[in-house]
Amino acid sequence: MNLQRCIKISRPRFWIYELGPYLLGLAAALPLLKDPQYLLGAGIIPFALYFLIPANILIYGINDIFDYETDRLNPKKVAYESLLMPSEHKYIWIAILATTLPFFAFLSYSNLPSVISFIAFIFFASFYSAPPIRAKVRPGFDMVFSAGHYVATGVFGFALAKGVFPGPLPILAGMLWAMAMHAYSAVPDIQADKESGIATIATALGKKATILMCALFYIVSAIIAAFYLGWVVYVLLVPYVVLMLMSLKSSEDQLFKIYTYFPKLNTIAGMAIFWRIVFL
Repeated sequence: MNLQRCIKISRPRFWIYELGPYLLGLAAALPLLKDPQYLLGAGIIPFALYFLIPANILIYGINDIFDYETDRLNPKKVAYESLLMPSEHKYIWIAILATTLPFFAFLSYSNLPSVISFIAFIFFASFYSAPPIRAKVRPGFDMVFSAGHYVATGVFGFALAKGVFPGPLPILAGMLWAMAMHAYSAVPDIQADKESGIATIATALGKKATILMCALFYIVSAIIAAFYLGWVVYVLLVPYVVLMLMSLKSSEDQLFKIYTYFPKLNTIAGMAIFWRIVFL
């Protein structure tokens, strides 16, 4: 397996999903423009590189290894993403270990909260797909574990720079936002998952209820986040609500087309929140 194949499996269009929370955590801990020298602290830059690519090799590599039997029946996975063949499984395990284990060395220079949150990231990211937990096929747990590794990444960035955990309310807001992101992403897969016998939050609730739940989570998350970030959060909330309303009325083909814009919206929202934190 060559580097190009590893990069493709890591879903480059989703790289910002892990790097983004990490940068948000750093920015929330110490304002970048007021104290840029903290970026030179132990592990800050190396872990930025980790959450850019290796973390995604871990997440999607493990996902593709344990999802092969269902992924091969899902047109979205074959055409829109990348199907990992069984002959490649051994090599992706090697790539995962080779790109993750070295970063544990940097943890020896960090603090206990950052160590705990990094281990939490590994736990949620791995057992979202891997047995014995395999949370992704357990409705409700799939949302929690998916959101858990994104939020753990943000908490890690904050703890690495600050030496302490962030407060519970920002974590709750992040969890709700990330759970909505996961649940909505599962809606286009409802038919394929049902045909494969896979249970998710979307197959359990159905299209309409899942999308309405996502809208509720986004709204509550925005209300909490507004206490810290102000009115900009409500501006960012609007396109998410619009997207949910469009999805409610869409056909299966239309829904997938709408979904393809979802990563772009998440990227724009994440960047806006990042710069809002920086300029607070």
